[in-house]
Amino acid sequence: MTGLDGGGLDWSALRERVEVAYARVAEVDRPEVWIDLRPRADVLADAVAVARRIEAGEDLPLAGLLAAVKGNIDVAGLPTTAGCPAFAYSPDRDATAVARLRAAGALVLGTTNLDQFATGLVGTRSPYGAVRHATAPERISGGSSSGSAVAVALGIVDIALGTDTAGSGRVPAALHGLVGIKATRGVVPATGVVPACRSLDCVTVLARDLAAARRTLLSLAGPDGVDPLARDLPPGWDSVQTSGSDGGPPVVAVPEPEALGPLAPGWAEAFEAAVDRLARAGARVRRVDVGPLLAAARLLYEGAFVAERYAAVGEFVASHPDDVDPVVGAIISHAAQPRAHELFADLERLDELSLAARTALAGTDALLLPTTTQHPTIAEVEADPVGVNSDLGRFTNFANLLDMAAVAVPGGVAGAAGPAGGLPFGVQLVGPAFSDGLLAGVAAMLAGDVSVPSVEVDVSIPPAGGDVSIPLAGREPSIPLAVVGAHLSGQPLNHQILDRGGRLVATTTTAPVYRLFALDTDPAKPGLVRVPADGASIEAEVWELTLAAFGEFVASVPAPMTIGKVLLDDGSEIPGFLCEPVALDGARDITASGGWLAHLAAEARVP
Repeated sequence: MTGLDGGGLDWSALRERVEVAYARVAEVDRPEVWIDLRPRADVLADAVAVARRIEAGEDLPLAGLLAAVKGNIDVAGLPTTAGCPAFAYSPDRDATAVARLRAAGALVLGTTNLDQFATGLVGTRSPYGAVRHATAPERISGGSSSGSAVAVALGIVDIALGTDTAGSGRVPAALHGLVGIKATRGVVPATGVVPACRSLDCVTVLARDLAAARRTLLSLAGPDGVDPLARDLPPGWDSVQTSGSDGGPPVVAVPEPEALGPLAPGWAEAFEAAVDRLARAGARVRRVDVGPLLAAARLLYEGAFVAERYAAVGEFVASHPDDVDPVVGAIISHAAQPRAHELFADLERLDELSLAARTALAGTDALLLPTTTQHPTIAEVEADPVGVNSDLGRFTNFANLLDMAAVAVPGGVAGAAGPAGGLPFGVQLVGPAFSDGLLAGVAAMLAGDVSVPSVEVDVSIPPAGGDVSIPLAGREPSIPLAVVGAHLSGQPLNHQILDRGGRLVATTTTAPVYRLFALDTDPAKPGLVRVPADGASIEAEVWELTLAAFGEFVASVPAPMTIGKVLLDDGSEIPGFLCEPVALDGARDITASGGWLAHLAAEARVP
């Protein structure tokens, strides 16, 4: 693992990361995000251990990444509450997923708030307080992995663990513009996780970008010999793919617009824009009937499958009515009512819907859907807690019932005409079990992280059964990368791009919305930060890397540098170097120089 400035991620760098995280906790003042924070001294002690392991030559794929863990997942030394103080117990060991986080070098800060017993998609059903959205606090955060999503979105942690039975990892990711990976059922063992629906629960990963989320998932995957539902991983399940099952570009199924049902104002248009972007990125888009999947989604709570929630915590809820959130208590208590014959009837119906879904999706590699339907206010949820929650799961509830993998990714912003205008809109890619690698590849295409040759083609979307695509023309997909500092041509870290086969494709400038700061690092490097006003254009280079090389490169990027979207002067947005704002304390503003090389030249002329 390489860290700060291309060298080893040492103790001083790790200590700084921890201190910055705790300072950020205080700065944002969002106590409802956390159930328990670990003492700073304990996290610093873990950082010392990680530094020693790095010095000893260990390969730690998550070295120094700060992590949060949903409060229904065991973290040794902290109580596991599942959002209910009366339910709390003290685990004597980490959950398998947490143990693997630590083994990979991550530093766990604490446990996060959630909809109690992971029952909800809203993030408001908790005695620890409703978790407010990171940037629009009058709105919900989404749940049930609410605190985990907000901890990532606020920049406190790099990655977080959630769970996803009916969309609890994907909905909060969508509402915050994050990546949320719900891998195939059983890829990540659920040992040490308080069950919601044991046969359907998945441990999920939330992160600000796909590369970090993927790197985390791969560190967690594989049977542990304890969870009987953990599955052996077939060869190649995790390989990022941008070709479909027939060897051509992936065929992505999308619903007819009228099949989506009511969406927040502007969201239908935002979804169609995402479909268009995917087609322009090279995917073959095919309209399909998603009715069987949506019908399966309704079975999860409208049928007998909800009885599994009573099997998980029903006896506790029945014996502690005053200690349980009223909405959660009513849902779980009601789950005691289905009879055995009703469950078998629903299993038969699910088999029929599963066949119909496979038939509808035959010949396609993935399905693109909105992740959720709206972004309500907390007041709207309070007025109709069950109705709003049910609507939020319209597109997520079916995935685990039908044994499908899914990844939620940013899809733009909500239409300005809507009440949630200007807030993130999310989409998800869904595919068969163990299609996780292909979904990651298509997600990268959708995000604009994979470039294909420019081809004149009609990208209007045909009716069901027809495809539209921009051919890849046999070229290995590549990803553009904007650099503005130490990775520029001739600079000390440029070799990190060249060593991975990078190719310089353009010199340009950013849009005039950035400021540039000289950071106190060795070697010297700048930090690029987007600002709402008084920005300027900054000189930049655009390089290309293959998908695999890009993932490897991003994995090596140390804090406080990040890879995000950089807006160029031609209006395009591509991945590029940005800087965490917390690193700007005491940094010198060098925006007036117009770029890093000009700044270095000016400095050299100073006697």
